Amino acid sequence: MICVQTGRVATALLVIVPEAEHVVGVHRAALDRAAGRGVPAHVTVLFPFAEPSAATDSVLAPLVATVPAFRVRFAEVRWFGDAVVWLAPDPPSPFQELTRRVAARFPDHPPYGGEHEGTIPHLTIGHDHPPAVLRAAGAAVLAHGPIHARVTSMRLITGPAGRGPWSTVAEFPFG
Repeated sequence: MICVQTGRVATALLVIVPEAEHVVGVHRAALDRAAGRGVPAHVTVLFPFAEPSAATDSVLAPLVATVPAFRVRFAEVRWFGDAVVWLAPDPPSPFQELTRRVAARFPDHPPYGGEHEGTIPHLTIGHDHPPAVLRAAGAAVLAHGPIHARVTSMRLITGPAGRGPWSTVAEFPFG
């Protein structure tokens, strides 16, 4: 996750994957700036997002409540170019649908600021380090075998647009 400024505060909607933390945490701590800001292992739903005041319980809670909890497996390492190594969720469709629903409700905040055509759900292992270092991290993660998780909620997190810790503002349970 790369921090994009919305005023002085940056926000994101994430699905946290605590089951992955014991496998990817050490790599993310060294290779992903977001981990150093307190952002746990996650799949991004929407970033950058609106000011926290726009994401009220009355807006997001009913929307997210229509999404059933689901199970996901992370067993395949993939790449964006040679700069970002990540785990692919299987199935990706629940994340894609969640992003589609939230982005439709907040059309002024397209995923990744509209920089990419479409969205690819992913759990970042590391980025912007030498490819050999990222390859080694990907191989180490794969050596632990698949990560299985049950996804039950989405979080709104916020932090300073520059450096500094991020924290959870709200959590929205799935239906």
